[in-house]
Amino acid sequence: MSQLTHLNQRGEANMVDVTEKDITDRSALAESRICMGAEAFALLSQGAHKKGDVLSVARIAGIQAAKKTADLIPLCHPLALTKVALEFELQPDKHSVHITAFCRLAGRTGVEMEALTAASVAALTIYDMCKAADPTMEIGPTRLLQKTGGKSGHWRSNAPASA
Repeated sequence: MSQLTHLNQRGEANMVDVTEKDITDRSALAESRICMGAEAFALLSQGAHKKGDVLSVARIAGIQAAKKTADLIPLCHPLALTKVALEFELQPDKHSVHITAFCRLAGRTGVEMEALTAASVAALTIYDMCKAADPTMEIGPTRLLQKTGGKSGHWRSNAPASA
């Protein structure tokens, strides 16, 4: 059975020592989604929102969030990310936005938390900018789709992508 890596032998929280790990190319891809009513979706998709270009602001927020993950998640290592990219797919039939976040670096630890944080904060930013039009928006699911690098190599979710 796998062990929780952020607990020491006494069960106390600790930051994992990655000093002896090999530096490898590592990447992670995460997704999130935000669903909203027709009015909010129309404002967003037509670029007619009073607060400006919602998706551009959400992209910058997601990139910044990935870079600040260690400040938000207590036991995450601060990382020198070499790539952060967010994509938004408008889904008019569902009044939703599908968000993917990709993070990459050459390092001793993975970037899963950075990709998950980027996708989450992008969704939260869309919520913040659109809440006046629809305070009932729903965020989720947010999940890791794949990761590469490190001792465990390539991992991909077996679950189907969110519809």
